[in-house]
Amino acid sequence: MVQNLSDPQALPCISVVCPVYNEAANLDAFFGRLIPVLEKTRESFEIVCVNDGSSDASYAALLARQKQDMRLRLIDLSRNFGKEAALTCGLDAARGSAVIPIDADLQDPPELIEEMVHLWRQGFDVVLMLRVDRSSDGILKRKSAEWFYRLHNVLSDHAVPANVGDFRLMDRKVVDALKQFPERHRFMKGLFSWVGFRQATIPYVREVRAAGVSKFSAWKLWNLALEGITSFSTVPLRVWSYLGLMIALAAFAFGVFIVGRTLLLGIDLRGYASLVTIVLFLGGVQLIGLGVLGEYIGRLYIEVKRRPIYIVRQSDDDAS
Repeated sequence: MVQNLSDPQALPCISVVCPVYNEAANLDAFFGRLIPVLEKTRESFEIVCVNDGSSDASYAALLARQKQDMRLRLIDLSRNFGKEAALTCGLDAARGSAVIPIDADLQDPPELIEEMVHLWRQGFDVVLMLRVDRSSDGILKRKSAEWFYRLHNVLSDHAVPANVGDFRLMDRKVVDALKQFPERHRFMKGLFSWVGFRQATIPYVREVRAAGVSKFSAWKLWNLALEGITSFSTVPLRVWSYLGLMIALAAFAFGVFIVGRTLLLGIDLRGYASLVTIVLFLGGVQLIGLGVLGEYIGRLYIEVKRRPIYIVRQSDDDAS
C-alpha cells in the first residue's frame, strides 16, 4: 500500500538519504534493490533523494520514480554543491526516527539495512558499516585512503574509524546533534565520529559500482583529505612552531661554530654554496609554513561569510 508522506502527521520510522549526482544509469537497479529491503523491515519509510545539480537524466528519472511511489521525496539543489553539502541537505530534510545515508552506485549493499535496523532496535544509536574488503576499489584509492586515515588519526584529537564511510544508521538524536554544527566546510565522516553515542559495527564487502564512474577525482579526494585534517586538528600549525625552534637552535649552534672557527683560524671566504643552500632551505620552509597558515585562514574566511551550505531549487515541501 502506498503511504502518503505529504501528511505531516505520518512521520516515517526510517529515512534513507541518497545524494544523487549523474547516477541516471544506476537508479532503476538501486531502487529495485532498496525498496524491497525497506519493505521487508516492516517499518514505515521514506527515501530522501537530493539531486546535486546532475547534468544527466537523473532528476527526470527520480521524478518518474516518484510518480510510482510517493514514499520517495525529492530535493533539487540549484547547482552542484558537492556530496558533503548534498548529504547535509538530506539529513536536514529527513524526518525518520532512524536515518540511513547511502549512495546510489550500489557499492554499499542495501540488503544490510535489515540487520542495521535490528541492531538499532536493540538500543544502538549508531550502526557503522565497516568495509573489510575494498578490492572493488583501485589500489591507489585503497592505499590513499589507508594513508589518510593513519595521518588523520595521528594528528587529530578524535580518531575517525578507518574504512567506515557515510553508509550507516543513525538514531534521530544523533541526526539532531549533527544539525547543530554550523560549519560551511564539512567533513561528514569526522562529524559523524565526533558526536559519539552508542555504536555497533557490521563488517561487509564493498561491491563494484553498478554503472558509471566515481565522481571523486584525485583532486577532489585530496581536497577532502585537507578538509578532514584542518577541520579536526591544529597540529599542522603547531608543527611549524617546533620546526622554527629547531631551525633557530641549529642556526645559533652554527653561528657559534663560525665565530669560534674565525677566531682560531681567521676569516675564510669559502662556503658560498652552503650559504645559498641554507637560505633557499629556510625560504622554502617559510613558504610551506605560510601555505599551512593560509589553509586555516582560508577556512576561517569561508566560515565568517556564513554563506548557506546549499541552496534548494525545488523540493516536495515547497509543493505541499
